[in-house]
Order: sequence, then C-alpha cells, then structure tokens
Amino acid sequence: MQQVIGQQGLGNSEQYRHYKNVIELNRVSAWIREQMRVFGIPCQFQNYVVNQQSYRNVVCKLNIGAAQKTIFGAHYDVYGQQQGANDNASGVAGVIETARILAQEKNKLSQNVEFVFYTLAEPPFFKTESMGSFVHAKSVQAEKEKIRAVYVLDMIGYYDKNLVQNYPIGLKWIYPSHGNFIVALSNMQSREMSASYCNTMQRLNQLQCERVVAPTFIKGIDFSDHLNYWKYDIPAILITDTGSYRSSLRHTTGDTLKTVNFEKMAHVVNGLVAQILSP
Repeated sequence: MQQVIGQQGLGNSEQYRHYKNVIELNRVSAWIREQMRVFGIPCQFQNYVVNQQSYRNVVCKLNIGAAQKTIFGAHYDVYGQQQGANDNASGVAGVIETARILAQEKNKLSQNVEFVFYTLAEPPFFKTESMGSFVHAKSVQAEKEKIRAVYVLDMIGYYDKNLVQNYPIGLKWIYPSHGNFIVALSNMQSREMSASYCNTMQRLNQLQCERVVAPTFIKGIDFSDHLNYWKYDIPAILITDTGSYRSSLRHTTGDTLKTVNFEKMAHVVNGLVAQILSP
C-alpha cells in the first residue's frame, strides 16, 4: 500500500489533486483505473459537470453474476495545497488493496463487488449534490434492494497509543482515550454492518475496532461520503481513524506519508476482506 500512496500514486506530487486542478485529478483517476485493470477489474469513468467543468468518479466492477453486491468507496481528491496522505490517499489505498485481494479470491465470492473512487468530497462541495459520492449514490438508488452494504474508507492511516482521542459531545465517556483503534460508524439502519465488521476485527485480533451507532444529527457522524448513501436509504458505514478528532494534521501540509501507519491500514483491509468472504 505504500507504493499506492507514494510518489507513483496519490501522495507526493508537485500538483495537488483538488478541484481547481482538474488535470491532476484526471491523472490520478486514470492511474487508479490502470491499477484496477492490472487486477483484472474493468473500470469506467462516471463523468459529470460542475460549474462548466467536467469531473469524474472511477467505478470498477468485480462481477461474478450474483444477484446482490457490496460497494467499497473512497474519495481521491484533497483539500487545498496539501498531499493528503491520510485524507484520503489512505482510504483509496485501502480500497485498491481490498480489490487486489478479492480479485485473487474471486472464486470465493458470493456477491458482486463494486469499487468506487469519488471526486469532489472536500469543500467547497462537501454536503452538496456535486459530491462524487452523491452522483454515484443517486445512480444506484434504483437497485438499492440489491446492495447488501456500502463501506466507505476515509482516513484509515493515523494511529497514536497516547491519550489523544477526542469525540463529538456525548461520546467521550464511552470510547477509548487512546488513538490506536479503527472505527466502524453507522446510523441505525446500518448498525448490523458496523457490529459485523467489529466482530470480524475482534476475531482477527490485529487492531482494536470500536463501533459507533448514532443518529445523523450528532455532529461529525455524517462527515464523509457515506452520508449520500444514507440519503437514499442504502445501508452504509464509514471506516475511519476519526480524522480531526484524533489528529490535528487533517487539511494541513503536515498530512504526509511519514504520518501513515501501513501495518494498521493492512489490518483494516484484512477485516474488510474477511467480512466479505465470510459465509
């Protein structure tokens, strides 16, 4: 995964992959499509226009001819002039690595799998219909009865054993003060998904997993792409290290490759793979 986030992929570029730099966004999306092609997973660009400028999601399908499917998603754009190694090259790397493993284990799949890489998740488009995840969620709403689950990966690479963890109001008395765990965040509709993922992580015994189930009006619960699937009543959870509730580096030039823990990212992916391959 280090190569995915590094110089050949998402993390170190003289041009930053934000909404004003469409050339770089297109380079990155083309790079993602090529990585997936190497795994034998075909991709298409989902093009749409915002302010007379064309942007695109990358939608890749591992199809075994099943009736149902699971979706894995992560946004590949960044906020401003920064590398965004954790936010959100880490999530993109996690989805790519999940795809690589599942392509190798295709004969064990019981469902189709879709891998989606979103653009325009960051401000000024966050919580607008210009978000790539909104465009994708809207495009699959008609088949939502066939969608078992959507796993959104956003910032899965920052960990700290020290007592650095913060929470939205009302949660700090329930969860750990250290920052050495992954969170599976869900609304009430998706609560079984978050329980199942954390149970899988517990069985693997590699990385602590904390389950957060909360209504959407709590601040911070809807701070990523999963919110757009919730709008269409599609079951979705966010897999995250909690972002700025743990680290002050989010949306700063300090969000670099050296702050990302690849071993723990791999543990997150192991849980996702075990989850989808379980009977």
